[in-house]
Amino acid sequence: MSPETHEPIDIREKGRGADGQPTTLDRRLFMQFLAFGNCTDSVPLVQALENAKLEGALYEDVNDPRGVALVVLSEDPEYFVTTLRQFLNRPPFSALAPKPEYTMLGRTYAQGYEPDLEDALLARPRSRIADAELRWAVWYPLRRAGSFERLSADEQRIILLEHGGIGRAFGKAGLGHDIRLACHGLDKRDNDFVIGLLGPKLFPLSAIVQRMRKTKQTSLHIEQMGPFFVGKVAWQAK
Repeated sequence: MSPETHEPIDIREKGRGADGQPTTLDRRLFMQFLAFGNCTDSVPLVQALENAKLEGALYEDVNDPRGVALVVLSEDPEYFVTTLRQFLNRPPFSALAPKPEYTMLGRTYAQGYEPDLEDALLARPRSRIADAELRWAVWYPLRRAGSFERLSADEQRIILLEHGGIGRAFGKAGLGHDIRLACHGLDKRDNDFVIGLLGPKLFPLSAIVQRMRKTKQTSLHIEQMGPFFVGKVAWQAK
C-alpha cells in the first residue's frame, strides 16, 4: 500500500454509547506523581498547595517518616513544565529531596466500551483524587510482558475481564477504587501503565493487589511491578 492510500491516523479516545454507536473524545487527563524526602512537617506544604490552587493530592509516606508524595492533574501536559515546575522550584517544596525512583507520568485512556467518555476520562479520575473518603493510596507502575501483546484480541479481552472484575467487586463494596493511566513512551523505565488504588482503609488495597496476583494477566503476562508508594492523604484539592 502506498503512503497516499494509508487511512488517516485517529488518536481520539473511543467508547460506545448506550445506543451501541461508537463515540469519540479528543480529551484526556495527564497525571504526574512525584515523591520527596526530608519533610519533617507537611503543614507548610499544604498551605502552599492551598495558595497555589493546584489540582491533586498530597500523601504522607507510610514507609518513610520524612516522605511525602504529590499527584497533580492537568489536561495540558505543558502545565507540568511551566506552572508546576515553577511551583516546585520555590519553597517549601524546593527544600525537599526528590525521590526520582517513584516519579510517574501517565494519561487516562479509553478501552473502547465506555458509554460516557467525559466521565471515564475526566470526571471520574478527578472525583476519586478529591474524594475525602478515599484517605489511603497505593501507587505503582507496571510493565506487561510481550506475551500479552501476542495474544488474540479475544484472549486479551477475557484476561482483562477477569482482572477488571476484581476491581469492580472491591469498588462496589466501597473498599477500594482504581485509577488506570497509560504511560507508554512517558516512563523512563519503559513501563506501560500507572495504577492508583484509593480507599478509606489500607488493608483492602493490599488485598486487591494480593487478589490480582492470581489472575492470568498478573501471573503470566506482567513483567514488572513497582516500586510501590503507600501513603495517606494530607491534602486534597476541593
